[in-house]
Amino acid sequence: MMRRSAIEWPTLALIAADYAVLALIVWHHAMLPWWIILPIGACCAALHTSLQHEVLHGHPTRSRVLNEALIFVTPTFWLPFPRYRETHLIHHNDAHLTDPARDPESYYLLPEDWNALPGLKQRLYRLNNTLAGRMIMGPAISIIRFWSSEFAAIARGDAPTARAWAYHAAASALTIFLISGVAGMPLWQYLLLIAYPGIGLALVRSFCEHQAAERPEHRTIIVEASTFWSLLFLNNNLHVAHHVRPALPWYQLPAYYRAERTALIARNNGYLMKGYHEIFARWFLTPKEPVPYPHPEWLKD
Repeated sequence: MMRRSAIEWPTLALIAADYAVLALIVWHHAMLPWWIILPIGACCAALHTSLQHEVLHGHPTRSRVLNEALIFVTPTFWLPFPRYRETHLIHHNDAHLTDPARDPESYYLLPEDWNALPGLKQRLYRLNNTLAGRMIMGPAISIIRFWSSEFAAIARGDAPTARAWAYHAAASALTIFLISGVAGMPLWQYLLLIAYPGIGLALVRSFCEHQAAERPEHRTIIVEASTFWSLLFLNNNLHVAHHVRPALPWYQLPAYYRAERTALIARNNGYLMKGYHEIFARWFLTPKEPVPYPHPEWLKD
């Protein structure tokens, strides 16, 4: 049995290191070339999304208020953290994984919704189902889809969603002040070189995290990734292990996976990749799956 520490020092250290490196990049932006800022800044922004994921699962301390304060500054401006927490915990209902109507993180559409789309939107969604499309267009598509549904909910009088966006506005305002007001980096430059590519890099993880399958336990992937990707995604590439033991901190997932590897691969029916190089080779320019859910009869009522 793996014990959870009251304070998870590896996660605290990683939060501090992530913000420190990002701060250095932003502070020295005027003397750094774009080809230094972009890869390092994007990795920091993507890592922050992984750290947000740790926090919503109750890490690195037992205080939710403290945990959320630790990741309050938002390098990507993408998701209001309270809404991310809420929708992601709904996603952990494994019986509904990939269901376009019930899983907030599904990239599928119901066939009737797909058929109602104009041809141009269908082409964009198909491109978004290639890894290149997901990294380049995916941030814009995700932002437009999510923000439009959120603002529509606020317009209907959804008070919790409005409160989440007020929280996000405060976090974004503080981030913008630090970027432009303190460090003097133009916001457009930050968005172009750090925030947007950071989201695109984070979307590599979710690209094939789940697949349509008749049995819910067959829908979640295992990627036996290199050290770089494993650290960037905080071992969420071992995604079956995370879904089985969602309370485990990121640095305990590899040991759990090694101990249970055979059982976990059997559980997901061999949905296994030997690294992200395999995912890039297969699907960088080729759509992974159709956008409309292939077998609606698999979805539970």
